[in-house]
Amino acid sequence: MAILYAQVARGTTVLAEFSAVSGNTGAVARRILEKLPAEVESRLWFSPFYLSYYSYGSRVTRPSGGINEWLHWLPVSVHKQIYYIIKLICRIINGSSVGLSSILEADIKSIVTMARGTSEKDEPILVVACGRDTISIASSIKRLSSENVFVVQIQYPRTQVSRFDLAVTPQHDYYALTPQTQEQVPKIFREYITPDESPNKNVVLTVGVLHQVDSAALRSAANTWHDEFAPLPKPMIVVSIGGPSSRCRYGVDLAKQLTTYLHGVLYSCGSVRVSFSRRTPDKISNIVRKELGDIPKVYVWDGEEPNPHMGHLARADALIATADSVSMLSEACSTGKPVYVVGAERCKWIFGEFHRTLREKGLIRPFTGLRM
Repeated sequence: MAILYAQVARGTTVLAEFSAVSGNTGAVARRILEKLPAEVESRLWFSPFYLSYYSYGSRVTRPSGGINEWLHWLPVSVHKQIYYIIKLICRIINGSSVGLSSILEADIKSIVTMARGTSEKDEPILVVACGRDTISIASSIKRLSSENVFVVQIQYPRTQVSRFDLAVTPQHDYYALTPQTQEQVPKIFREYITPDESPNKNVVLTVGVLHQVDSAALRSAANTWHDEFAPLPKPMIVVSIGGPSSRCRYGVDLAKQLTTYLHGVLYSCGSVRVSFSRRTPDKISNIVRKELGDIPKVYVWDGEEPNPHMGHLARADALIATADSVSMLSEACSTGKPVYVVGAERCKWIFGEFHRTLREKGLIRPFTGLRM
């Protein structure tokens, strides 16, 4: 199990730290230290960050394809049990056997044994779990070895946050508790789609989602992409296009709106760089390429490696993004540069709350094609 980040601290004072990844891991670690009980102030901690997403090379994954696409709303452990039964029946019908090891959950007992052994020699280890598929594993580790681990769950676990020592979650995850939202949700469904309590001292709220874009990562990307981007005329405008979702519905109409708006500001731009995400439908990317591909000052990324995303964030003078991705907007806003959003009026539920928060903080503004 690889160490991604580690720190040595006396109480809440960091004495030394190591990081194998870029991003805001260190800032999150310090927030976690602030949450530690007062009685540990004089104790020396060595806290390695592990991802419970991996356990001795075992990854917490869901079966995919076919009927599994209909089972993704289930807890991962239940999903795998159902999948195992279906697979077993199919194998029996076909006259072959099936191995249970291929679909077992990550080895919780091995993690607990390791935690107990480590804490006997050093201090409790810090286990960081991310995503809903790790909730059952992380809570089981805490239940079986509560004195040996400090468990942090990233993304709100929805129920019984007390199962973890700390939860790190975007504040829009609590949107379902607001009075106006409660009126929109039928009572029969509220228990399943809303948090069961307001955030308490065990919860660290973030405006957006955690990501790897910080000042160090931007400086590194600026150096890496210097030769390609430095000669381009200024100001350089970067356009990031995602893809529609159930909470942000749009089609080619938004692509046409975006390209029309871009034509309206091209006179004030030195250069424009356009990129797509893996979720961008072909019908949207084709419209953008058709409308903008022949303009000399516009470059539309062809999808070939290397991906210029970090270079775009580091070198852009302003950023334009579609409204459908919380991650994309969180990264853009962390650059401190002007961020314009197109399509926010098409987003509902927590996406709408997220955009409202960013607007109130002055982090984003609508892209109207009138000026930048």
